[in-house]
Amino acid sequence: MRLTSLHETLSKRRARGQKSLAVLLDPDHLDEAGCRHLLELSEAHPVDYFFVGGSLVMNSHQASLIRLIKSCSAVPVLLFPSHSLHLDTQADGILLLSLISGRNPDFLIGQHVVAAPLLRASNLQILPTGYMLVDTGRQTTASYMSGTTPLPYDKPTIAACTAMAGEQLGLRLMYLDGGSGAMYPVSSAMIRAVRQATETPLIVGGGINTAEKAHAALSAGADVIVIGNQIEKAPEFLAEMSKVVRTFNAVLDVKV
Repeated sequence: MRLTSLHETLSKRRARGQKSLAVLLDPDHLDEAGCRHLLELSEAHPVDYFFVGGSLVMNSHQASLIRLIKSCSAVPVLLFPSHSLHLDTQADGILLLSLISGRNPDFLIGQHVVAAPLLRASNLQILPTGYMLVDTGRQTTASYMSGTTPLPYDKPTIAACTAMAGEQLGLRLMYLDGGSGAMYPVSSAMIRAVRQATETPLIVGGGINTAEKAHAALSAGADVIVIGNQIEKAPEFLAEMSKVVRTFNAVLDVKV
């Protein structure tokens, strides 16, 4: 499969040590007014990616949400799907998630088989992603809906070996996720272990609700941090997260 420009950009950023910020937008929790407000904020406080999706996506709002983002912003929109029904060709690309932390075949390969012809016919840029759910204090919608057991919070070696296996299988990105509503973020020890075990760009999300937690994730080796729940509660949190990422890059003397 040909490498996409989105993947190439992520890889180049990783090679330079440049960090990125992604905002996860859940169509079930965001109306048009809220989306417009976030888009206005992102003009003043730069965002690198919009991830769109959720564990349920119970309404048809996703299509209109993506259409609105594409009409108002040049920021790349990546699908964050939990089901083959959530594909939308309006987006720029898709994080093609394989849930390698679990043993449910439907989310390892089953949904991908259903989606494959649709993806082949689309213009979506495909980013094969090793998705790893991490136990962060409470059961999340993702772990419940997938019927899988998250990686133990205090077992970074298991996470590292899981990511290593995913990389050896050809997955191009790794995603450590505490899930929606995580009580605490993925540990620095686990992020560091995965970073040391793999060469792929590393995405980290779930429970990042303070500047200190964002900085800890970036310092441990995350290439992209993802914010979702906290920005739904307090949209102004975007400004704080954008500043953390930009300041981090400036300290590293990275040209952004």
